[in-house]
Amino acid sequence: MIARVWRWTKWAIAGLLLLFLLYQLWILGHLFWWKSHAPASTSFMSIRLAELREKNPRASLQYQWVPYARISDSLKRAVVAAEDDGFVDHDGFDWEGIQRALEKNQKRGKVVAGGSTISQQLAKNLFLSPAKSWLRKGEEVLITFMIESVLDKQRILEIYLNVVEWGNGLFGAEAAARRYYGLSAAQLGPDQAAHLAVMLPNPRKYEKQFGPRLQAHAERILGRMRYAEIP
Repeated sequence: MIARVWRWTKWAIAGLLLLFLLYQLWILGHLFWWKSHAPASTSFMSIRLAELREKNPRASLQYQWVPYARISDSLKRAVVAAEDDGFVDHDGFDWEGIQRALEKNQKRGKVVAGGSTISQQLAKNLFLSPAKSWLRKGEEVLITFMIESVLDKQRILEIYLNVVEWGNGLFGAEAAARRYYGLSAAQLGPDQAAHLAVMLPNPRKYEKQFGPRLQAHAERILGRMRYAEIP
């Protein structure tokens, strides 16, 4: 009896490992495809659309892909300055930031900070969910390694700026520029770019406070933009 249980346990573990491997290969295949193709949707987009359609079955997302050259350098610099000022130099991880986040999480007894880089945030946006857990964080690390291995820095930033959430049902730089300023992403100036960049940690909250309430934070980002390196 014990031998039979152990045999079935081994088969179950092997099956789970196979499923895990197949899932990682599925992710890797998507990343190779996205080296030259724009994502039609992401995990975050699917989650937000489902939430919107609970209230309005006809709801849709605002999302329009634009190539890297049609996104203002000001926005690129503002986002790097606000979210990940070591972006062009690191391997996908800000190890000092991660250490600070771990210390903060240990003090609080739960995951409250992640020390995430742009590459890690892209991993989460493309494949995962906003939920915070150690399991999700572990998968985020694996996906980040794949992102950094498959995509160059310019492509990572290009995809990130096109798929990141900038409001409820609002995704990407082009949709954000048109919603908040009536401009294309290519036309954004430094002040406008800084305001958009400071929204990223909590875009659905900050879209309700857009304008003067974000000014002080935006001015700090403006002061750092000149030092931000972009690919």
